[in-house]
Amino acid sequence: MDNIDLWQEAAKDIYWYKKPDILLDSSRAPFNRWFPDGVTNACYNALDLQVEQGRGGQAALIYDSPVTGTKRQYTYAQLLAEVALFAGALMARGVAKGDRVVIYMPMVPEAAIAMLACARIGAIHSVVFGGFASNELAQRIDDATPLVIVAASCGVEPSHLVAYKPLLDHAIELAQHKPDYCIILQRPMLAAEIIEGRDLDWLQVMKQAEPVSCVPVGANEPLYILYTSGTTGQPKGVVRDTGGSTVALKWTMKAIYDVSPGDVYWAASDVGWVVGHSYIVYGPLFAGCTALMYEGKPVGTPDPGAYWRVIEEYRVSVLFTAPTAFRAIKKEDPLGEHLAEYDLSNFRALFLAGERCDPHTLEWAQAKLQVPVIDHWWQTETGWPVCSNCLGIEQLPIVAGSPARPVPGYEVRVLGKDGNAVATGDIGALVLKMPLPPGTFINLWNAPERFAEAYFSKFPGYYETGDAGYIDEAGYIFVMSRTDDVINVAGHRLSTGAMEEILFDDEDVGECAVIGVADAVKGQVPLGLLVLNSGVTTPHAAIIARTVKLVRDRMGPVAAFKLCTIVDRLPKTRSGKLLRGTLRKIADGSDWNMPATIDDAAVLDEVAIALKQMGYPSDKPSSSGPRSC
Repeated sequence: MDNIDLWQEAAKDIYWYKKPDILLDSSRAPFNRWFPDGVTNACYNALDLQVEQGRGGQAALIYDSPVTGTKRQYTYAQLLAEVALFAGALMARGVAKGDRVVIYMPMVPEAAIAMLACARIGAIHSVVFGGFASNELAQRIDDATPLVIVAASCGVEPSHLVAYKPLLDHAIELAQHKPDYCIILQRPMLAAEIIEGRDLDWLQVMKQAEPVSCVPVGANEPLYILYTSGTTGQPKGVVRDTGGSTVALKWTMKAIYDVSPGDVYWAASDVGWVVGHSYIVYGPLFAGCTALMYEGKPVGTPDPGAYWRVIEEYRVSVLFTAPTAFRAIKKEDPLGEHLAEYDLSNFRALFLAGERCDPHTLEWAQAKLQVPVIDHWWQTETGWPVCSNCLGIEQLPIVAGSPARPVPGYEVRVLGKDGNAVATGDIGALVLKMPLPPGTFINLWNAPERFAEAYFSKFPGYYETGDAGYIDEAGYIFVMSRTDDVINVAGHRLSTGAMEEILFDDEDVGECAVIGVADAVKGQVPLGLLVLNSGVTTPHAAIIARTVKLVRDRMGPVAAFKLCTIVDRLPKTRSGKLLRGTLRKIADGSDWNMPATIDDAAVLDEVAIALKQMGYPSDKPSSSGPRSC
């Protein structure tokens, strides 16, 4: 089946107020538009349609919060009623189709309700990760210019509360644009101070609201804006359209994840990230599944068996999470002893994404869970997987280190700097042939020129992913690193991801990272950071010597791998991605900013001290340059 037939058939599977006659308008590439004359509504497909098809009494959303000791479930009928009320509350405050609403909330059901309510009336939601720093939130407020901001009084971490309202108030002070209203969900563990005339209480507006019906929305009208970090420091507002997203996400639920209506699908992510949009809120509901929203951690809430408890309790069929979650579980429970306490007989598959999955972690998960462990690759910009083992189409042999082959709808190439295809097995820039399929981003908010320049100018006719990798003889894709993480050692292009694979093979290494640092002779040399498994008693010097030898034995002297140290933790974003770019700047003595997405700023300082002890940077303090939290 070619792309035209594929998407014509997939489009028949959603509800349209007006079915599209045109499949694709590519007259203004790269601003391609799928189903341009179609009219639909994402909320209608997620809720109203499911109730009409007889799923009103089925669980639509399960909320499990070990950090607050709270559990709650909504049937499709109950969730529809809540969403229709909140949509009415937004309309009563003047929000109409095309207006923006910023949502600044933790992992609570009200976040999903607010998102769906915006979709119901054709408003464009922009979810900002709860607890983001005020200046970062202010940038997003100024770019999206929301009429209303929906926020919670606080977020809850295992060891502390994060007061959101003071961060929101300061962000509004900093922003040039001021919202008309803020609707605040008061959480019982920390009440927020209400500013009269601007702030409204969630419960009060719900009591006063009248439910509203869905507003028909053009297929190419934005469903949401989701900001992702930009290389210039200015966030990029990725725009997803309504029709393409609904068609693509519903198709992926069966084709990729092989779930059916009634199955419990759990994406252990956050609504602030693209995974939360695609596979906590929209995708599972489009497919008539039960979505699971988890406010907790893979370890420490209360132990490394946290995920297994949730899978057993709710009879989860498919789990989607980041490799870093499984590295944390493996580090705390390397023998998988907590697994024996739970019944996972209903569990069918584990999907991993968000960062490169090292083969060691994948193989550990396979051995312990005894189900397919599928590494798949995609990005905020694509909105759904580019490469995956598609369980609903044909299960391919699992090859550790590879997210398998391109998903139908995508064509992946590997190009050199000159724009020509590289030889099979050689590393180059991973690019996607145009046109991109439905559900991928259609623009950057307020920045069409940046959209065309940043993603489509370097390799004409292709979308530049920013990732580097290769394709093997069997057509399997290997995503090795971000393009700027391919280091040049004395003229040899080497992948930091390949070195990390080798380091992971050491029995004492629980996590690791390799960055390229500046070298006067070789241009760059690799530097390894190791986090050890719990209970390791081997002397650190012996582990370092052993791992250095391991890399040099496997990759040869050309790798020039001599620099390695052991740290307690690695600095990551809240979604689990390693902050390699920031680490590289620290080691090279370049100016750097404290990333807004960092999970724990103290970790970055700890690693900076370790780098300084190794002599990096050699000529200026490790935290030189401006820093903002």
